[in-house]
Amino acid sequence: MEDFDVVVLGAGAAGMMCAIEAGKRGRRVLVVDHAKAPGEKIRISGGGRCNFTNVNTAPANFLSANPKFCVSALRRYRPSDFIALVQRYGIAFHEKTLGQLFCDGSARQVIEMLLTEMDQAGVTLRLETQVKGVARDGEGWRVSFSNGPVACRSVVVATGGKSIPKMGATGLGYEIAQQFGLNIVETRPALVPLTFEVKTLERLAPLSGVALDAVVSSGKTRFAEAMLFTHRGLSGPAILQISSYWREGGEISVNMAPGVDVFQALRTARTATPKRALSTVLGEILPKRLAQLIAEDAGAYGNMADCSDVLLRGVAATVNAWTFKPVGSEGYRTAEVTLGGVDTDGLDSRTLEAKAVPGLYFIGEVVDVTGWLGGYNFQWAWASGWCAGQAV
Repeated sequence: MEDFDVVVLGAGAAGMMCAIEAGKRGRRVLVVDHAKAPGEKIRISGGGRCNFTNVNTAPANFLSANPKFCVSALRRYRPSDFIALVQRYGIAFHEKTLGQLFCDGSARQVIEMLLTEMDQAGVTLRLETQVKGVARDGEGWRVSFSNGPVACRSVVVATGGKSIPKMGATGLGYEIAQQFGLNIVETRPALVPLTFEVKTLERLAPLSGVALDAVVSSGKTRFAEAMLFTHRGLSGPAILQISSYWREGGEISVNMAPGVDVFQALRTARTATPKRALSTVLGEILPKRLAQLIAEDAGAYGNMADCSDVLLRGVAATVNAWTFKPVGSEGYRTAEVTLGGVDTDGLDSRTLEAKAVPGLYFIGEVVDVTGWLGGYNFQWAWASGWCAGQAV
């Protein structure tokens, strides 16, 4: 039976980073993944250009039952550390918006960089290999794979969450955690488009493809980014962000004209241009298709001169404070990440090792630490992987 110091389950961002760091420390490392290629989420991220970190990364950008858990890892391995690695490999990148860093070229550059680092650190990578079981073996471990068992001193679970199952996502990491007595914080899709019930969809059908800047709120949380109407409901960065905070049955409020007092703008237009149609005036504030639909819903078919203050207030409320209840989300099929996961109460925040199970580590998305949209989840993957790599 083959023998390694460390077996890493999962060749994603966190798993590869952990393997690199452990290999640099002289550990004999095996990385195993059931996929045909490593780093598949890296490959598709950022529209194929990999939003590999965010320069504004801070604990406040993450959701967890224990918000303080991520502090140690994020402080020990910062965005500047990964940026330095990217620069060392001559990978060109740019800041898009809100601190998000993207490759100028293909995301495959990041994957190739990580594979090169693994190779230089003496890491063994095996793909298209299924995990059959993880068991204690004396003071070490025995991990059974589809091609036979392996003995090791430490096991690192970097299997990700349930998001994007068509890429092979499974709940394996949660099963391993539960097998060894760790709790799981309820999992749910996050950074995911929201859906409407049928009647609302029929009414909003003409808006599919319409995008605009908006401020989207759920409770006390709000995001100011782009929003997109779809044939299923709403998407775009602002909606994906708020989806992590929204719960079924809850309301979402949208200001579709941030910084504009729509009621005052419409009153001014009624005095200045009384013969214009409301939809025309509103179309100078909003996308035309959206303006037309709002005017029709308000029953405003005449000129501005015919619009009462009551009608204008109603239209303004729809624009500045549209409140609705989504019926659900598009689920794990399109969710970028999984909210919840392995309960951090059972993990050491500096090493990511299970407190009650020496030699067993959980890193990346499988842990109950979920970042905002915009490179934060990759930074958590790098940071948690790096920290575990110093300890295994």
